[in-house]
Amino acid sequence: MEGDSSKHTECSDKSSTPSKVSSGLPGSSSEGNPRIRYIARAGLIAAVHAVATLLVLQFMSFFAWGPMQFRISEALTVLPLFFAEAVPGLTLGTFLANLINVAMTGSGALGMLDVVFGTLATLIGAIWTYRLRHRNILLALAGPVIVNALIVPAYLPIIMNALGYSEVFYQIPLLGISAAGSFALMYLFGLVSVGIGQTVVVYALGLPLARILSRITIRQN
Repeated sequence: MEGDSSKHTECSDKSSTPSKVSSGLPGSSSEGNPRIRYIARAGLIAAVHAVATLLVLQFMSFFAWGPMQFRISEALTVLPLFFAEAVPGLTLGTFLANLINVAMTGSGALGMLDVVFGTLATLIGAIWTYRLRHRNILLALAGPVIVNALIVPAYLPIIMNALGYSEVFYQIPLLGISAAGSFALMYLFGLVSVGIGQTVVVYALGLPLARILSRITIRQN
């Protein structure tokens, strides 16, 4: 009788133990959740970055387009310090923002230069930040600054010349010198001005944002 009782107890204990077998339903597997979170977070970052960039382009166009750029949305380039999915998210956000801006302004093929090369600059800068995230934060954030300063001024003179804005944007007021008409001077002017704009936004706005996100991440952990 005691043997039967112990067997009955063992059976009841086993039957009361929750089963760990996956139900097989989509999304029920723990292995699928990280991928879903990755895609969702990348999509959210892309949407926020695209909307923020479009708002800046529409309401602060003078400071958001041209050789001297202060795109406040570039502060979000600090996100790869914390999320791997920020790399595709920021890239997609830049692509969508520039593509929508081309449709809204009717810049056509000229605008596609910004879509292609502006997106490329964002991708390279985001990868730079992500790869150096554990080394030095200041060096990691230099990626978007340096990459944009090198790439954007290379195609911007083509757009400015075609639209007839070269004489307006490529002026050095303090020296009374115009860089318009010379691609080399226009590129150098853009290299400095885009670099300054990116530096101000990334370090003056992005760095404080990174510190806030760092504190939030530490508290969650």
